Amino acid sequence: MPLHSIQPLSPTAVLGLWHLTETPADLWAGLPNPEAYQLLLPATANATRQAQWLAGRRLIHRLLQESPSPPQARAVVQNDATGRPWLAGAAPDTVVSLSHSGAWVAAVLAQGGRVGVDVEIIRDKAQRLASKFLAPAEWADAQAATHAAPDAGSAHYTLLWSAKESLYKLAAQRGIIFRQQLLLHSFSPQESGEIPATLVLSGAETRHSICYTQPAPGYVLTYCHEPAR
Repeated sequence: MPLHSIQPLSPTAVLGLWHLTETPADLWAGLPNPEAYQLLLPATANATRQAQWLAGRRLIHRLLQESPSPPQARAVVQNDATGRPWLAGAAPDTVVSLSHSGAWVAAVLAQGGRVGVDVEIIRDKAQRLASKFLAPAEWADAQAATHAAPDAGSAHYTLLWSAKESLYKLAAQRGIIFRQQLLLHSFSPQESGEIPATLVLSGAETRHSICYTQPAPGYVLTYCHEPAR
């Protein structure tokens, strides 16, 4: 099952999920502007990485069909110097965020504003590295939450990492220190919900809400959309 779901987040933003089951050859067959993408495909990507890369571009082109702007037949997903995706040939205010992990690919497309999305396989790595990306208050909250539900430890820490990744992508700046500038506030963990967060940039603080859910067993998905003001 390739395209899994399309979910409007607002009148100007949409979230898409792709469940990756295809080979690279299958994905090439339905990709618009393949001649442009043949030049952009990472040369060192193995078959798995190629499939994830191609599925991400297929998904973004599908989300473009949901955009209020006129269709852009020659739009191409490119990456800037930091690796962040952007759409060449699309409406100037089109913004996009893209993520993949294992068999899942996620993207958010919006007209104006800022977006961030992240999907992660649940594993114990985030818990082992918690001191590297969590502020002391966040770590204390996480320890309390996992003490109450020890079996959910890996999932909870993976969720916290993913939430910060989504906020980092929304910020769209290099050099951000996760422990100091991407701050998550207390929340009650559930299967899906929202995490209140603060982004600290250039001495200014802005508040955000990071949505989270589980696209499938063993995965977490987070996303954040800030409409244009």
